[in-house]
Amino acid sequence: MTDGKLPPARMMRRLSALAVLSLILAAGALAALSIGPFGLSLTEVLAALSGRAGGTAEVVIWNIRLPRVLAAMLVGAALAAAGASYQVLFRNPLVSPDILGVSSGAALGAVCGIFLSLPVIAIQGFAFLGGMGAVVLVIFVAQAVPRVDQTLVLVLTGVVMGALAGAATSLLKVMADPYDQLPAITFWLLGSLASITRADLRPVLPAVITGLVPLVLLRWRINLLSLGDDEARALGVDAPRLRLVVIAAATLITASVVAVAGIVGWVGLVIPHIARMIVGPGFAAVLPVSAILGAGYLLLVDTLCRTLSTIEIPLGILTAVLGAPFFLYLLARGRRGWS
Repeated sequence: MTDGKLPPARMMRRLSALAVLSLILAAGALAALSIGPFGLSLTEVLAALSGRAGGTAEVVIWNIRLPRVLAAMLVGAALAAAGASYQVLFRNPLVSPDILGVSSGAALGAVCGIFLSLPVIAIQGFAFLGGMGAVVLVIFVAQAVPRVDQTLVLVLTGVVMGALAGAATSLLKVMADPYDQLPAITFWLLGSLASITRADLRPVLPAVITGLVPLVLLRWRINLLSLGDDEARALGVDAPRLRLVVIAAATLITASVVAVAGIVGWVGLVIPHIARMIVGPGFAAVLPVSAILGAGYLLLVDTLCRTLSTIEIPLGILTAVLGAPFFLYLLARGRRGWS
């Protein structure tokens, strides 16, 4: 049975799961707003959000914590949604958003910007262009190789482009100023939301929404890609064209958030697995649940990063420390199929 013909009881269970997860996420966001060196109670947080607190509390909430909390949820939701899309696209549960060289390309772009001592907005722009450029190059090369499995060529070309971008990034690190540029490059590559501002979110949010809209509107058709091209074609789906749409949308989402947060791994790989454990393999349900879980997961990780020690821990370190063993646990315990 396809997701478009779900029985009412099953549909209600999925809606209930989404409602419960959304409430937990909202509670987590309020808790994250109250946690930090300047401690605030939940009452003070609500008063600051409504503009009734005044003074330092409002400054802390509106200028520091709220942009960071929103950024953490946005980045987590975006990476998880992109991961779920890539996994159903390539019919492979081990695929993550950087499979086509998005992260490596974005990293190279950002490192170029830092190496040239450009302002932050230009570095973010270079990172976005690097990620999108890497995927466009991968698709161009894959389409230039005829009579070969296009999915396999896309993945292999993505691996090659990722390796080349990684080599170029390493070369720039060797050439960078060891006292100024090299620490900035290293910190960016590890991922962080420490310097995020409301202005940083303005260009990212429209890009993420633009990428999510086709994924949501085409969710039923995208779900058919997990059956294979021949089966999808028999059901009236133009698989090659739909695949390009999904790649473009997921890449836009990934590149836009990597540009402001740096390289944050494991979110797009682990979270879709947890979503499938909760609501089953259907992409129409996995996409929103992955987005909510990804938002909550990165919100938790970012809160830990800024509170565990006096020195902030980069996001990429904690996502790897938490994600790797949990992924092994999922592999050992997972019983549901993914397609």
